[in-house]
Amino acid sequence: MSDPRICIIGAGNLSSRRIYPYIAPAGGQLAGVCDLDEQKARQNSNRFGGKAYTDITVMLNECKPDGVMICTGPKGHYELGQKVLKMGYPVYTEKPPALTAQETLEVAKVAQETGLLCMTAFKKRYNVAYSRARQWLEQFHADEIYAMSIDYCSAQYGNDTPHRMFLFDFCIHTIDLALYLLGDVVEVFAFAKGPDAYAVSLKFASGAVGNMTFADGRSFNIPTEEVELTVRGGNFMTIHNSSSWRITENNQPSEWREPPTFTSAGDSGNETGHMAEIVAFFKALNEQTNQTRSSIYESYKSMVLYEAILKSAKFHQPVKIEYQNV
Repeated sequence: MSDPRICIIGAGNLSSRRIYPYIAPAGGQLAGVCDLDEQKARQNSNRFGGKAYTDITVMLNECKPDGVMICTGPKGHYELGQKVLKMGYPVYTEKPPALTAQETLEVAKVAQETGLLCMTAFKKRYNVAYSRARQWLEQFHADEIYAMSIDYCSAQYGNDTPHRMFLFDFCIHTIDLALYLLGDVVEVFAFAKGPDAYAVSLKFASGAVGNMTFADGRSFNIPTEEVELTVRGGNFMTIHNSSSWRITENNQPSEWREPPTFTSAGDSGNETGHMAEIVAFFKALNEQTNQTRSSIYESYKSMVLYEAILKSAKFHQPVKIEYQNV
């Protein structure tokens, strides 16, 4: 596998901690760094490599990278994602993929028209625990999979701007995870306590059911994330804080995993998924495929579910879900 040459748009705090440091370990070469703030671009260029730019078009025309990573916030993911795809480059964006499901679908259409990869950094699809959960579920027929429950909480959010709302910025990870594990959702019903807490019921296309509890009254320092998967015949899997798990098969304990160390703030990049998703992007570039676990159309489905939760909570009624084709 060759080392793909990568340009990154955006040099903010989060990407500087969770993306730039993983480029080399994931097997890539940083060719260019672009930010409207020249000081930030130069700082990351000095720290991680590549040439600093303040103009995206100039950077891409000079560097001609194998792929582009966009780390600017959902508005930028939507606008720049389309621009970069139309310039002929595969795209990776941080989450969320856009501000709305419709915007996400528009990006998906451009990806389809260009035939290029566009993926979203939904880390939970790539981390060790949920990769194992998906693999474990695949041994069963869909009719045997009964239920999923998720408890996922954070510290208090300000909930004062559209892109910093708790459900949108934080919960979108496990909204996406629900689809990754059990497939398309066809109906949702949600209760909410303001923007700070949600109780969500799900019906999947397979017939399985699920529930998700979200609240922003806990902590960022002490992770609280519990997932339970139930399958017919005394088969169930419990995942704790995205890292440890217990599997029971035919009413007997069959597998246990307790990693030696883990914090939500960071690790090797595989427990959280931050590096694993970048590895997946680089692998897709080398294989010249436009598909990954979190391709933009899958991200569109997650945004549709997110908006259905908001709608159900607002109008106090079930919402049926339909997905548009690209």
